[in-house]
Amino acid sequence: MNFELACLEDFNEIENLYWDLIDKSKEEPSFPDWKKGVHPAGRSVRLTGQDSRRGTFGQRHSVLIDRKTNSEYTPLQNLSDDQAKFLVYDSALSEYAALGFEYGYSVGNPDALVLWEAQFGDFFNGAQSVIDEFISSGEAKWGQRSDVVMLLPHGHEGQGPDHSSARIERWLQLCAEGSMTVALPSTPANYFHLLRRHSLDGIHRPLIVFTPKSMLRMKAATSSVTDFTEGKFTSVIDDPTQPDPSKVTRLVLCSGKLYYELAAEKEKQGHDDTALVRLEQLYPLPHRKLGALLERYPNATDIRWAQEEPANQGPWPFLGITLPELFPERMRGLKRVSRRPMAAPATGLKAVHDVEQAEVVQNTFA
Repeated sequence: MNFELACLEDFNEIENLYWDLIDKSKEEPSFPDWKKGVHPAGRSVRLTGQDSRRGTFGQRHSVLIDRKTNSEYTPLQNLSDDQAKFLVYDSALSEYAALGFEYGYSVGNPDALVLWEAQFGDFFNGAQSVIDEFISSGEAKWGQRSDVVMLLPHGHEGQGPDHSSARIERWLQLCAEGSMTVALPSTPANYFHLLRRHSLDGIHRPLIVFTPKSMLRMKAATSSVTDFTEGKFTSVIDDPTQPDPSKVTRLVLCSGKLYYELAAEKEKQGHDDTALVRLEQLYPLPHRKLGALLERYPNATDIRWAQEEPANQGPWPFLGITLPELFPERMRGLKRVSRRPMAAPATGLKAVHDVEQAEVVQNTFA
Protein backbone atom coordinates (compact mmCIF):
# COMPACT_ATOMS: atom_id res chain seq x y z
CA MET A 1 0.00 0.00 0.00
CA ASN A 2 1.34 3.41 -0.93
CA PHE A 3 0.39 5.86 1.79
CA GLU A 4 1.39 9.50 1.94
CA LEU A 5 4.10 9.59 4.63
CA ALA A 6 4.77 13.32 4.88
CA CYS A 7 2.63 13.68 8.01
CA LEU A 8 4.72 11.04 9.75
CA GLU A 9 8.05 12.81 9.45
CA ASP A 10 7.68 14.38 12.90
CA PHE A 11 6.41 11.17 14.53
CA ASN A 12 8.62 9.42 17.02
CA GLU A 13 9.36 5.81 16.11
CA ILE A 14 6.42 3.44 16.54
CA GLU A 15 7.59 -0.15 16.76
CA ASN A 16 5.54 -3.02 15.33
CA LEU A 17 2.85 -0.71 13.91
CA TYR A 18 2.51 -0.25 10.17
CA TRP A 19 6.10 -1.27 9.50
CA ASP A 20 5.25 -1.35 5.81
CA LEU A 21 3.76 2.14 6.15
CA ILE A 22 6.71 3.78 7.89
CA ASP A 23 9.60 2.02 6.14
CA LYS A 24 9.42 2.70 2.40
CA SER A 25 12.22 0.21 1.74
CA LYS A 26 10.04 -2.75 2.74
CA GLU A 27 7.76 -4.37 0.22
CA GLU A 28 4.12 -5.21 0.74
CA PRO A 29 3.77 -8.67 2.35
CA SER A 30 2.72 -11.38 -0.10
CA PHE A 31 -0.08 -12.56 2.17
CA PRO A 32 -1.98 -9.74 3.88
CA ASP A 33 -3.68 -10.62 7.13
CA TRP A 34 -6.95 -9.43 8.69
CA LYS A 35 -5.57 -5.96 9.50
CA LYS A 36 -5.61 -5.22 5.78
CA GLY A 37 -9.00 -6.78 5.18
CA VAL A 38 -11.19 -4.56 7.28
CA HIS A 39 -11.30 -1.31 5.31
CA PRO A 40 -13.17 -1.25 1.98
CA ALA A 41 -12.45 1.59 -0.37
CA GLY A 42 -14.76 3.91 -2.30
CA ARG A 43 -17.16 5.55 0.17
CA SER A 44 -17.09 7.40 3.46
CA VAL A 45 -16.49 5.01 6.33
CA ARG A 46 -17.57 5.57 9.93
CA LEU A 47 -16.43 2.99 12.48
CA THR A 48 -17.42 3.22 16.14
CA GLY A 49 -16.89 0.96 19.13
CA GLN A 50 -15.55 0.80 22.65
CA ASP A 51 -12.00 0.03 21.44
CA SER A 52 -12.23 0.46 17.69
CA ARG A 53 -9.31 2.78 17.00
CA ARG A 54 -6.78 0.29 18.32
CA GLY A 55 -8.95 -2.82 17.99
CA THR A 56 -9.91 -4.96 20.99
CA PHE A 57 -7.19 -7.45 20.11
CA GLY A 58 -4.55 -4.89 19.11
CA GLN A 59 -5.14 -5.73 15.46
CA ARG A 60 -6.18 -2.48 13.80
CA HIS A 61 -4.32 0.64 14.95
CA SER A 62 -6.45 2.89 12.77
CA VAL A 63 -5.08 5.90 14.63
CA LEU A 64 -1.37 6.21 15.42
CA ILE A 65 -0.51 8.20 18.54
CA ASP A 66 2.93 9.70 19.10
CA ARG A 67 4.17 8.26 22.37
CA LYS A 68 5.90 11.52 23.35
CA THR A 69 3.67 14.30 22.04
CA ASN A 70 0.27 12.54 21.90
CA SER A 71 -0.12 13.75 18.32
CA GLU A 72 -2.54 11.61 16.29
CA TYR A 73 -2.34 10.41 12.71
CA THR A 74 -5.02 8.42 10.84
CA PRO A 75 -3.38 6.70 7.82
CA LEU A 76 -6.62 5.92 5.99
CA GLN A 77 -7.67 9.56 6.24
CA ASN A 78 -4.49 10.56 4.36
CA LEU A 79 -4.60 8.51 1.16
CA SER A 80 -5.29 11.37 -1.26
CA ASP A 81 -6.58 14.93 -1.34
CA ASP A 82 -9.92 13.96 -2.85
CA GLN A 83 -10.67 10.77 -0.90
CA ALA A 84 -13.84 10.00 1.01
CA LYS A 85 -13.75 10.42 4.77
CA PHE A 86 -12.53 7.69 7.09
CA LEU A 87 -13.78 8.34 10.64
CA VAL A 88 -13.08 6.02 13.56
CA TYR A 89 -14.16 6.71 17.14
CA ASP A 90 -13.83 5.07 20.53
CA SER A 91 -17.33 5.22 21.99
CA ALA A 92 -18.62 5.44 25.53
CA LEU A 93 -19.13 2.18 27.43
CA SER A 94 -22.74 1.82 26.36
CA GLU A 95 -23.85 -0.59 23.68
CA TYR A 96 -27.44 0.67 23.78
CA ALA A 97 -26.60 4.35 23.26
CA ALA A 98 -23.80 3.83 20.73
CA LEU A 99 -25.61 1.31 18.54
CA GLY A 100 -28.82 3.34 18.62
CA PHE A 101 -26.92 6.42 17.43
CA GLU A 102 -25.11 4.55 14.66
CA TYR A 103 -28.38 3.05 13.43
CA GLY A 104 -29.83 6.56 13.20
CA TYR A 105 -26.70 7.84 11.48
CA SER A 106 -26.94 5.08 8.86
CA VAL A 107 -30.56 6.01 8.15
CA GLY A 108 -29.67 9.68 7.82
CA ASN A 109 -26.59 9.07 5.66
CA PRO A 110 -27.35 6.02 3.50
CA ASP A 111 -24.32 6.60 1.25
CA ALA A 112 -21.82 6.06 4.07
CA LEU A 113 -20.53 2.72 5.32
CA VAL A 114 -21.49 2.87 9.00
CA LEU A 115 -20.08 0.19 11.30
CA TRP A 116 -20.56 -0.46 15.00
CA GLU A 117 -18.13 -2.88 16.62
CA ALA A 118 -18.68 -4.75 19.87
CA GLN A 119 -15.66 -5.19 22.10
CA PHE A 120 -16.65 -8.86 22.25
CA GLY A 121 -19.61 -10.23 20.31
CA ASP A 122 -21.36 -11.24 23.51
CA PHE A 123 -21.77 -7.60 24.51
CA PHE A 124 -24.36 -6.72 21.88
CA ASN A 125 -27.09 -7.89 24.27
CA GLY A 126 -26.74 -4.53 26.01
CA ALA A 127 -28.47 -3.10 22.94
CA GLN A 128 -31.02 -5.88 22.41
CA SER A 129 -33.98 -3.51 22.27
CA VAL A 130 -32.36 -1.52 19.44
CA ILE A 131 -31.81 -4.76 17.56
CA ASP A 132 -35.34 -6.09 18.07
CA GLU A 133 -37.19 -2.83 17.44
CA PHE A 134 -35.10 -1.25 14.68
CA ILE A 135 -32.28 -3.26 13.09
CA SER A 136 -34.11 -6.55 12.51
CA SER A 137 -37.58 -5.21 11.78
CA GLY A 138 -37.46 -1.49 10.98
CA GLU A 139 -38.11 -2.04 7.28
CA ALA A 140 -40.95 -4.52 7.90
CA LYS A 141 -42.69 -2.20 10.38
CA TRP A 142 -42.11 1.24 8.93
CA GLY A 143 -40.35 0.82 5.58
CA GLN A 144 -37.28 2.38 7.20
CA ARG A 145 -34.08 1.04 5.66
CA SER A 146 -30.62 0.96 7.17
CA ASP A 147 -27.22 -0.23 5.96
CA VAL A 148 -25.69 -0.33 9.43
CA VAL A 149 -22.99 -2.98 9.92
CA MET A 150 -22.44 -4.78 13.20
CA LEU A 151 -19.02 -6.35 13.78
CA LEU A 152 -19.23 -9.00 16.50
CA PRO A 153 -16.04 -10.87 17.56
CA HIS A 154 -16.98 -14.53 17.88
CA GLY A 155 -15.23 -17.83 18.53
CA HIS A 156 -14.91 -20.57 21.14
CA GLU A 157 -11.32 -20.21 22.31
CA GLY A 158 -11.46 -20.93 26.02
CA GLN A 159 -12.17 -17.35 27.11
CA GLY A 160 -15.25 -18.26 29.11
CA PRO A 161 -19.02 -17.90 28.75
CA ASP A 162 -19.03 -14.10 28.39
CA HIS A 163 -16.29 -13.74 25.77
CA SER A 164 -17.00 -16.55 23.31
CA SER A 165 -20.31 -16.18 21.52
CA ALA A 166 -22.02 -13.46 19.51
CA ARG A 167 -25.16 -15.60 19.72
CA ILE A 168 -25.46 -16.58 16.08
CA GLU A 169 -28.67 -18.46 16.87
CA ARG A 170 -30.43 -15.28 18.01
CA TRP A 171 -29.58 -13.41 14.83
CA LEU A 172 -30.74 -16.21 12.58
CA GLN A 173 -33.98 -16.45 14.53
CA LEU A 174 -34.65 -12.79 13.66
CA CYS A 175 -33.97 -13.29 9.95
CA ALA A 176 -36.91 -13.39 7.55
CA GLU A 177 -38.05 -11.64 4.38
CA GLY A 178 -34.48 -10.65 3.56
CA SER A 179 -34.32 -8.49 6.69
CA MET A 180 -30.57 -8.78 7.26
CA THR A 181 -27.39 -10.30 5.87
CA VAL A 182 -25.58 -12.55 8.35
CA ALA A 183 -22.06 -13.71 7.55
CA LEU A 184 -19.06 -15.41 9.12
CA PRO A 185 -16.11 -14.88 6.73
CA SER A 186 -13.03 -17.07 7.16
CA THR A 187 -10.44 -15.07 5.19
CA PRO A 188 -9.36 -11.41 5.18
CA ALA A 189 -10.14 -11.00 1.47
CA ASN A 190 -13.63 -12.44 1.81
CA TYR A 191 -14.20 -10.09 4.74
CA PHE A 192 -13.06 -7.15 2.59
CA HIS A 193 -15.27 -8.12 -0.34
CA LEU A 194 -18.24 -8.69 1.96
CA LEU A 195 -17.99 -5.11 3.24
CA ARG A 196 -17.36 -3.76 -0.24
CA ARG A 197 -20.36 -5.60 -1.67
CA HIS A 198 -22.52 -4.34 1.16
CA SER A 199 -21.46 -0.76 0.52
CA LEU A 200 -21.91 -0.82 -3.26
CA ASP A 201 -24.63 -3.34 -4.14
CA GLY A 202 -27.55 -0.94 -3.67
CA ILE A 203 -29.42 -3.31 -1.35
CA HIS A 204 -30.26 -1.49 1.87
CA ARG A 205 -30.38 -3.87 4.81
CA PRO A 206 -28.27 -4.36 7.94
CA LEU A 207 -25.18 -6.56 7.81
CA ILE A 208 -24.18 -8.71 10.79
CA VAL A 209 -20.60 -9.98 10.64
CA PHE A 210 -19.11 -12.43 13.12
CA THR A 211 -15.50 -11.30 13.16
CA PRO A 212 -12.32 -13.16 14.18
CA LYS A 213 -10.30 -13.23 17.37
CA SER A 214 -7.51 -15.83 17.24
CA MET A 215 -7.83 -15.93 13.43
CA LEU A 216 -6.43 -12.39 13.36
CA ARG A 217 -2.96 -13.88 13.79
CA MET A 218 -3.48 -17.32 12.28
CA LYS A 219 -0.98 -17.94 9.49
CA ALA A 220 -3.41 -20.22 7.66
CA ALA A 221 -6.09 -17.51 7.62
CA THR A 222 -4.43 -15.13 5.18
CA SER A 223 -5.20 -14.00 1.63
CA SER A 224 -3.05 -13.22 -1.39
CA VAL A 225 -2.92 -9.71 -2.80
CA THR A 226 -4.79 -10.86 -5.92
CA ASP A 227 -7.60 -12.17 -3.70
CA PHE A 228 -8.19 -8.53 -2.77
CA THR A 229 -7.68 -6.95 -6.17
CA GLU A 230 -9.36 -9.55 -8.40
CA GLY A 231 -11.66 -11.57 -6.19
CA LYS A 232 -15.19 -11.09 -4.95
CA PHE A 233 -17.23 -12.20 -1.95
CA THR A 234 -17.74 -15.96 -2.00
CA SER A 235 -20.71 -17.16 0.03
CA VAL A 236 -19.73 -20.85 -0.24
CA ILE A 237 -16.09 -21.95 -0.40
CA ASP A 238 -15.43 -25.44 -1.68
CA ASP A 239 -12.63 -27.60 -0.29
CA PRO A 240 -9.35 -26.00 -1.51
CA THR A 241 -7.61 -29.39 -1.52
CA GLN A 242 -9.88 -30.35 -4.43
CA PRO A 243 -10.66 -33.95 -3.49
CA ASP A 244 -11.84 -36.27 -6.26
CA PRO A 245 -15.64 -35.68 -6.30
CA SER A 246 -16.30 -39.33 -7.21
CA LYS A 247 -14.45 -40.51 -4.07
CA VAL A 248 -16.10 -38.08 -1.63
CA THR A 249 -18.66 -39.90 0.52
CA ARG A 250 -18.65 -37.48 3.47
CA LEU A 251 -19.48 -33.78 3.04
CA VAL A 252 -18.82 -31.54 6.03
CA LEU A 253 -20.29 -28.03 6.11
CA CYS A 254 -18.87 -25.56 8.62
CA SER A 255 -18.06 -21.88 9.16
CA GLY A 256 -15.38 -19.68 10.66
CA LYS A 257 -12.38 -20.67 12.74
CA LEU A 258 -13.44 -24.30 13.11
CA TYR A 259 -12.70 -24.86 9.43
CA TYR A 260 -8.95 -24.48 9.99
CA GLU A 261 -8.97 -26.97 12.85
CA LEU A 262 -10.92 -29.46 10.75
CA ALA A 263 -8.65 -28.93 7.75
CA ALA A 264 -5.58 -29.66 9.87
CA GLU A 265 -7.18 -32.84 11.24
CA LYS A 266 -8.27 -33.95 7.78
CA GLU A 267 -4.73 -33.56 6.45
CA LYS A 268 -3.28 -35.33 9.49
CA GLN A 269 -5.62 -38.32 9.13
CA GLY A 270 -5.56 -38.39 5.32
CA HIS A 271 -9.33 -38.34 4.86
CA ASP A 272 -9.49 -38.23 1.06
CA ASP A 273 -13.14 -39.32 1.21
CA THR A 274 -14.16 -36.06 2.89
CA ALA A 275 -14.80 -32.57 1.51
CA LEU A 276 -14.74 -29.58 3.88
CA VAL A 277 -16.98 -26.76 2.68
CA ARG A 278 -17.29 -23.34 4.29
CA LEU A 279 -20.63 -21.58 4.48
CA GLU A 280 -19.55 -17.93 4.65
CA GLN A 281 -23.04 -16.40 4.43
CA LEU A 282 -25.60 -17.81 6.81
CA TYR A 283 -28.51 -15.63 5.71
CA PRO A 284 -29.86 -15.25 3.12
CA LEU A 285 -28.82 -18.84 2.48
CA PRO A 286 -26.99 -19.17 -0.86
CA HIS A 287 -29.22 -22.05 -1.92
CA ARG A 288 -28.17 -22.08 -5.57
CA LYS A 289 -24.49 -22.40 -4.70
CA LEU A 290 -25.28 -25.05 -2.12
CA GLY A 291 -27.29 -26.94 -4.71
CA ALA A 292 -24.39 -26.79 -7.17
CA LEU A 293 -22.10 -28.08 -4.44
CA LEU A 294 -24.34 -31.07 -3.80
CA GLU A 295 -24.29 -31.84 -7.51
CA ARG A 296 -20.50 -31.70 -7.48
CA TYR A 297 -20.38 -34.46 -4.85
CA PRO A 298 -23.07 -36.92 -6.02
CA ASN A 299 -21.72 -39.81 -3.93
CA ALA A 300 -21.72 -37.91 -0.63
CA THR A 301 -24.33 -39.73 1.43
CA ASP A 302 -22.96 -38.66 4.83
CA ILE A 303 -23.61 -34.92 5.08
CA ARG A 304 -22.80 -33.13 8.33
CA TRP A 305 -22.94 -29.68 9.83
CA ALA A 306 -20.02 -29.11 12.21
CA GLN A 307 -19.90 -26.22 14.67
CA GLU A 308 -18.03 -25.42 17.87
CA GLU A 309 -21.09 -23.90 19.55
CA PRO A 310 -23.43 -26.01 21.74
CA ALA A 311 -26.19 -27.97 20.00
CA ASN A 312 -28.90 -25.48 21.00
CA GLN A 313 -26.85 -22.49 19.83
CA GLY A 314 -24.85 -21.35 16.81
CA PRO A 315 -26.17 -21.85 13.25
CA TRP A 316 -27.56 -25.37 13.86
CA PRO A 317 -31.06 -24.49 15.19
CA PHE A 318 -31.61 -22.55 11.94
CA LEU A 319 -29.74 -24.76 9.47
CA GLY A 320 -30.99 -28.01 10.97
CA ILE A 321 -34.50 -27.01 9.91
CA THR A 322 -33.82 -24.98 6.77
CA LEU A 323 -31.32 -27.16 4.89
CA PRO A 324 -33.48 -30.35 4.91
CA GLU A 325 -36.42 -28.26 3.71
CA LEU A 326 -34.38 -26.80 0.84
CA PHE A 327 -32.75 -30.09 -0.15
CA PRO A 328 -35.07 -32.88 1.04
CA GLU A 329 -33.48 -35.59 -1.10
CA ARG A 330 -29.88 -34.95 -0.06
CA MET A 331 -30.13 -33.44 3.42
CA ARG A 332 -33.01 -35.27 4.99
CA GLY A 333 -30.47 -37.13 7.14
CA LEU A 334 -28.27 -34.12 7.89
CA LYS A 335 -26.14 -34.82 10.97
CA ARG A 336 -24.93 -32.39 13.60
CA VAL A 337 -21.47 -32.33 15.18
CA SER A 338 -21.19 -29.91 18.09
CA ARG A 339 -20.91 -29.49 21.82
CA ARG A 340 -23.78 -30.82 23.93
CA PRO A 341 -26.76 -28.52 24.61
CA MET A 342 -25.71 -25.93 27.19
CA ALA A 343 -27.39 -23.19 29.21
CA ALA A 344 -24.34 -20.92 28.89
CA PRO A 345 -22.50 -20.32 25.62
CA ALA A 346 -19.27 -21.90 26.88
CA THR A 347 -17.53 -23.45 29.84
CA GLY A 348 -15.55 -21.26 32.21
CA LEU A 349 -12.66 -23.73 32.45
CA LYS A 350 -9.95 -23.70 29.79
CA ALA A 351 -9.13 -27.38 30.37
CA VAL A 352 -12.76 -28.37 29.78
CA HIS A 353 -12.89 -26.19 26.68
CA ASP A 354 -9.86 -27.96 25.23
CA VAL A 355 -11.43 -31.38 25.76
CA GLU A 356 -14.74 -30.28 24.24
CA GLN A 357 -13.07 -28.67 21.23
CA ALA A 358 -10.98 -31.77 20.55
CA GLU A 359 -14.12 -33.91 20.69
CA VAL A 360 -15.85 -31.72 18.10
CA VAL A 361 -12.90 -32.04 15.73
CA GLN A 362 -12.58 -35.81 16.23
CA ASN A 363 -16.32 -36.49 15.98
CA THR A 364 -16.49 -34.65 12.67
CA PHE A 365 -14.56 -37.49 11.07
CA ALA A 366 -15.88 -40.37 13.21
